[in-house]
Amino acid sequence: MESRLTKQTLQRLKVPKNPSQKFLYHLLEEQYQLFNSQEAINEDLPDPLGIARQFKSDKVALFCALFAYGNVQSILRFLNSCNLNALENLQSCDSVLCTSKVYRFQSNAEIQRFFEALLELESLEEIFLQGYKGDSILGGIRSLQNAIYARIEEVTEGLKFLLGVVDSSSPLKRWNLFLRWMVRKDCVDLGKWEKVKTSDLLLPLDTHTFRIARRLGLLKRKTYDFKAVLEITSKLKEFDAKDPVKYDFALYRIGQLGLIE
Repeated sequence: MESRLTKQTLQRLKVPKNPSQKFLYHLLEEQYQLFNSQEAINEDLPDPLGIARQFKSDKVALFCALFAYGNVQSILRFLNSCNLNALENLQSCDSVLCTSKVYRFQSNAEIQRFFEALLELESLEEIFLQGYKGDSILGGIRSLQNAIYARIEEVTEGLKFLLGVVDSSSPLKRWNLFLRWMVRKDCVDLGKWEKVKTSDLLLPLDTHTFRIARRLGLLKRKTYDFKAVLEITSKLKEFDAKDPVKYDFALYRIGQLGLIE
């Protein structure tokens, strides 16, 4: 039986000022193994993925991923207020509200419009694959963004923030997070999409992983943008060319919990 991870059971990591490639490899592998567990997401260590796990729908996963910004407890409270069963069962908001809440930069009306747009889409995977065409993650994201925008009559600033602006310099953290969930298959990620290669995935770079990557010397770029995503992903391929993004969840936890100075 797996031991339950808690903030108290996790130890702070001792890292030299300029860690070697060998040190980094062993550190990344060790932390991946530690956090690659169903028990790595629990009441003490919550994550939006824990809610997405409860459903079989990639539409629910995308909804959870795109609202995964801000304080994790606030994210979970909002997601738990939503009728995600309706999204999984393709039940229109005409008969049941998605939620009566607002969330940070999105009004209730904007959330409802996004919910309805997701219901109108047929296969998220097929839409993604049209743009992906074998290797372009960015093309696949663009394809999904365009498909959703096309089903929204009034594109507001709140919806632009939620969905992202096509072809911007944004790190696209929440989109890459969704793809990590859907493509990778281990004890943490869902692995429901089988036609996308893990070697093509991009790191879902957030402020925690950005800071930790800089501290470890995995990332030289000082600007938090899409170029930083490409740089850190390329660096992680030196440790696992076939699955560089497998280290993301551990890097995120290390940063979130302050396990490195």
